[in-house]
Amino acid sequence: MSSRLLRIAVAAVIVAGGAGSVTSLAQQAKAPPGGFDTKAPRAVIMDAGENLVLFEKDPDTLMVPASMSKLMTLAVVFRELKAGRLKLEDEFKVSEHAWRTGGAPSGTSAMFAPLNTMVKVSDLIQGVTVQSANDGAIILAEGISGTEEEFAKEMTKYAREIGLEQSTFANATGLPAEGHLMTARELGMLARYLITHYPDYYEYFGLHEFKYREKFTFRNRNPLVFDPELAADGLKTGFVKESGYGLTASVKQGDQRLIVVVAGLATPKERETEAKRLLQWGFKNFKQFRLFDEGEKVSDALVWGGTSHYVPLVGEGDINILLPSAATGAVNATIHYEGPIKAPIKKGAQVATLRITSAESQATNEMPLYAGEDIERSNFLMRGLDSLGCLAFCWIL
Repeated sequence: MSSRLLRIAVAAVIVAGGAGSVTSLAQQAKAPPGGFDTKAPRAVIMDAGENLVLFEKDPDTLMVPASMSKLMTLAVVFRELKAGRLKLEDEFKVSEHAWRTGGAPSGTSAMFAPLNTMVKVSDLIQGVTVQSANDGAIILAEGISGTEEEFAKEMTKYAREIGLEQSTFANATGLPAEGHLMTARELGMLARYLITHYPDYYEYFGLHEFKYREKFTFRNRNPLVFDPELAADGLKTGFVKESGYGLTASVKQGDQRLIVVVAGLATPKERETEAKRLLQWGFKNFKQFRLFDEGEKVSDALVWGGTSHYVPLVGEGDINILLPSAATGAVNATIHYEGPIKAPIKKGAQVATLRITSAESQATNEMPLYAGEDIERSNFLMRGLDSLGCLAFCWIL
């Protein structure tokens, strides 16, 4: 199939048309307003609603994620709960491996689950989200997959399914292990996935404390959940000597939700301070622009072998973008799709991607576009004519 790309820049509202290859990852802001920077060697801040990265610093270098990788552990757990293969009331046994590697004898973060006892899934989840319990993570892994090793393979497999292309996992805890690596960007993507796909379980990340066995009261290790100004509702801290101090956190103010990832910092205080600075900067320096109302046609995409040569493209609900607060609204817009799109096409099917970049910075929004109507398959003769047209003219109309 041929492809073409048309770029249009206008002052306020945009319309773009063209073809190319669909991309699935939000583009990033290379030159943030005001020359903002952070002490964190690796950092990302993104708007969860608009899937826009507002700031990045070395976001794609693989690193030791420490306990922040427990977000992937919990993604698998939440998937099993949502599918009905696991219940919060289910109980898993504390194996010697879980007890020795992640429990009391390990000297690492633990919920101190006694050897050979049974622990409810709901308690294990709270142990992981609040106390960063390594024993809790291993008990969940063994209860779901039989062994921690098999569970780690499932973590990597699920990561690929949800678009994390670089992350690989060797255990359920984030304790140092060869090949256990993530990037700051993919931690942010994973946080967004947890927020959007598992809202019924996301509240576990924001709990201030977890009481266990009438003996322990664990306080959430994420300092931002206690910050009266931000009141973060998630997600996860991390530290091992090999990684430094890291934090993946999320805050919602009004209708806007931001996700921040910082990694490689020298102290817990730096971790807290830099994450907070990034969040405050993000909320202050970006504002929302409305481009298209719900159901409004954005453009048309070419169709092969259909009863119509074009299919209208629409967004899912209103199409809004985030741009720097000082921006005028001037943008560049492109629509990407593999085309012509082969009929039949069902209304509501995702067929293209709208990419919008501020003309005054490199902040880029990306959002899916859907077929606005059904396009039926045409007869044999018309499909033949379409093929001749494509070969002769490469669909440059």
